[in-house]
Amino acid sequence: MLFKKKNRKEKAKEEIRNLKVQTRRKEKLKKEKVNIKWVIQITLIAFFISFFLSFISETTIPNLSLVFGFVLTLVFVCLGILFDIIGVAVTSADEKVFHSMNSRKVKGANIAVKMVKSAEKVSNFCCDVIGDICGIISGASAAAIATILSTNLKFNSLFTSLIVAATIASLTIGGKAFGKTFAINKSNIIIYEAAKLIAFFYHPARLKKKKK
Repeated sequence: MLFKKKNRKEKAKEEIRNLKVQTRRKEKLKKEKVNIKWVIQITLIAFFISFFLSFISETTIPNLSLVFGFVLTLVFVCLGILFDIIGVAVTSADEKVFHSMNSRKVKGANIAVKMVKSAEKVSNFCCDVIGDICGIISGASAAAIATILSTNLKFNSLFTSLIVAATIASLTIGGKAFGKTFAINKSNIIIYEAAKLIAFFYHPARLKKKKK
């Protein structure tokens, strides 16, 4: 028994060593420098989007009725979940499918190819920028709703804040948990539908003509 245990431990150590060696090899093969330009761009984009959405929430929610305040908060929650789904789907999508569609001139397929090729950036924008901003703003909105409830309906302010914040957080986390499974299973369809929507507003051919 002791001999078998020693063999198992030795085998486990050997597997861990092999894993480390393989990881180092991959790091050497795929050694990429940090894209400083992208980091600066995404930081500025995050700032302006956050500023714009925060301005909307701060100026509208306190002046809205309770019902509309809840609706606007749910919009931010749903927006965060939607972009999280796209961010997960783009990392799971199959690029070959969209190359095949693009060769047949399917509308939006060329954009889908670009999205999958830039999966890291798209995922970063959707999950980290939009997703996190919506989470922060929905939290701020929850605080505003709690204030309205405690002021107008004379509820305990602390208890009301905790209940509203917990409700918004649970909806966000539950929605994203469901969304991640959906995104992995339906990744190609999600990216195609997103690309098709982008294609409705974004026309590379038209933009080239305007530049000329």
